[in-house]
Order: sequence, then structure tokens, then C-alpha cells
Amino acid sequence: MAISKVIYGNTTLIDLTGDTIASDGSDLLVGATAHGADGEVITGACTYDADTSDGTATASEILSGESAYVNGSKVVGSMPNRGAVTGYISDVNTPYSIQNGYHDGSGTVGISSVEAGKLINTNIKKDIVILGVTGSYEGEPVTASAINVTPYTTEKTYLPPSGYDYISQATVAAIAYSEVTDQVHGGKIVTIGTVDPDA
Repeated sequence: MAISKVIYGNTTLIDLTGDTIASDGSDLLVGATAHGADGEVITGACTYDADTSDGTATASEILSGESAYVNGSKVVGSMPNRGAVTGYISDVNTPYSIQNGYHDGSGTVGISSVEAGKLINTNIKKDIVILGVTGSYEGEPVTASAINVTPYTTEKTYLPPSGYDYISQATVAAIAYSEVTDQVHGGKIVTIGTVDPDA
């Protein structure tokens, strides 16, 4: 029988009866031994020795399927494991949204293949750099024509002649003016402007 209290005369030398250590050793570290309130030897069964009272992690901050001890309590993680996430950007006004959770660091986000295929130097103005691609496009060759214009008494629209892209210069003739003396009446006949023959 184990001894839990020793009294010598009126003096108590050892008193274990008030000890509160659990008899199953759950509050005594593994590898350590002590005596319980009944004097029996107790072998430690507790496998942790850290003070977790200052822990602040929450379930959403611990990976799903994992657990940790926070402030003396076991917390089971709920953070989703996203692993390697691959994303694409295909619109300048639509950013890629990163989901909440754990990412293993090997995921990538890039421009979609369709949009990347458009980023070639011949599609970009010369010397303009877009995402590392320097443009070389200088515009399509064009031809211009100079024309002579006769002002008519009615409105007329002029377009570049066939085979030309635009009118580089238009020379407008002076407004036609003529006078004819009326021999019979002694006055003058004045003619101003020209009638469009195509009107």
C-alpha cells in the first residue's frame, strides 16, 4: 500500500492528500513521474509542453484537415487547400480574383493565349512597348491626289479620284464672272457663278 501522508509527532513531514495531479497522468509530461493524492506513482502521459495561452490563430487560418492548439484548445482548420491555381486575364477591365485559401506557390496567372496572340510587334505602333513587345507598325502605305475644284452655284461633294486614298490639296478656281453690254438697252448683262453640268 502506498503512503500518502507522513506525520512525525505533531509535525507533518509529507502530505500528498491535497495533490490534484490526475491519476491517468494526462497533466504530467511523458517521461516524468510523480505521486498522486493516494501516494501511488503516476507516469506522465501528456505529450505537449507548450504554453498556448497567447495563440491567436483561428480555424480559417489553419489548413483544412490540420489542427493546432490555441489558448489551451484544439482548433481544427477550415482553410481550403487551393494547391496550384492557374488563372488567365483576357480583358483589361476584368482583373483576376484570388480566392481565399492556401496556395502552394506553384500556381500562375497570365494573359490568355488568345490575347497573347495579338501582342505581336506588327500589331503595335512603332516604338510603343506593351508587355515587353516593342511595336513596329508604321501604318499602311497611302496615296494622295491633288485636285482642281470649280465652284458651282449648288453644293457639290468631292472625293479622292479612283485609286487614291485621300485628297492632299484642292485648288478652288475663282467664281466665274462675266459682263455683256446690251447694245439695245445700253445696260450690261452680268453672269456670276457656274452651273454644275452634272446637277
